[in-house]
Amino acid sequence: MAKITKADIVDALYNKTGVERKDVCNLVDLFIDEIKTALISYNTIELRGFGTFEVKKRKGRVRARNPKTGELSSVAPHGIAAFRAGKKLKQQVWNIKSKDEELNGQRENPREGN
Repeated sequence: MAKITKADIVDALYNKTGVERKDVCNLVDLFIDEIKTALISYNTIELRGFGTFEVKKRKGRVRARNPKTGELSSVAPHGIAAFRAGKKLKQQVWNIKSKDEELNGQRENPREGN
C-alpha cells in the first residue's frame, strides 16, 4: 500500500487540469484550511459520496497510563478529529485485499507448468 502525500495530490490535479501548479497548490491548501477552520469551530463537513469530517468528544480520565514510560497521569476531556467514510467510498474499498491475503492467494494457486 503506497502513501499519497499532498504534493502527489497537487501533481495529479495539475496533470489533469493544466492549471498552474502554484494555483493548484494554493487551492489544495485553501481546501484543507477550510476543513480545519470548520472542525475548530465544531462544525461537521459532509462531502457526499466521500465521507464526513467531524469533531468527537473524548471523556477525560483520572487514571491514564503513558504507554511509552508507564507513568500514570490524568487526561482532560478533549476533542478529536474523526472521519467517517461515506456509503459510496465504503462500497468501493470493501473488497480490497490486504498484502497477507494477496500472498496467501498466490501460494494457494500453483503456477502453471511446474
